[in-house]
Amino acid sequence: MKIGILEIQGDIEEHYKATKAAINKLNIEGEVKLVKKQKDIEELDGLIIPGGESTVIGTILKQRGLLDLIKAKYEKGLCVWGTCAGLIVMAKKTYDRVVGEKPQPLLEILDVTVERNAYGRQNESFESDLSIPALGNRPFHAVFIRSPVIKKVGENVEVLAYLNDQPVAVQQGNALATTFHPELTYDTRFHEYFIKLCLKSK
Repeated sequence: MKIGILEIQGDIEEHYKATKAAINKLNIEGEVKLVKKQKDIEELDGLIIPGGESTVIGTILKQRGLLDLIKAKYEKGLCVWGTCAGLIVMAKKTYDRVVGEKPQPLLEILDVTVERNAYGRQNESFESDLSIPALGNRPFHAVFIRSPVIKKVGENVEVLAYLNDQPVAVQQGNALATTFHPELTYDTRFHEYFIKLCLKSK
């Protein structure tokens, strides 16, 4: 089992530590790698795309020839999880709350429409306890930082969690996405869920 953390922007180290902890909790053999080149992607079972600035992430992926490679690998079974900006990069359609539609490089592997910067500035970030049945009965403490909002989901997209009637965690086949940051908590259940998804796909 090889899980890669995309090493471009965002909470890279936090995702790395949480994924390693989740592998240990599940008591399975696994390796976590920081990835940023084509050869790094080729051998993965799962890829985590952290937050950051989605236009920058998408542009760098395209420049490095990774956009088409990740999409092709996904179609062959690679599991992909995006948090916050990572979700935006995975989406089929995005627009900005202020400037409207803005062309940007996207993987287009998740059938959702996402509104960027929906919650405003950094100081409008917040935390909330979410009910996520897929993770068990205990609420999941979610950290939202300049989070996007999922405005529309396709018919094949399963909503795993809501906040104020809006989807904040979704799954479509091997694609998993959260508008919040599970890596910023001590709760590794979302990372465990993703690893189980990779095991099932493998």
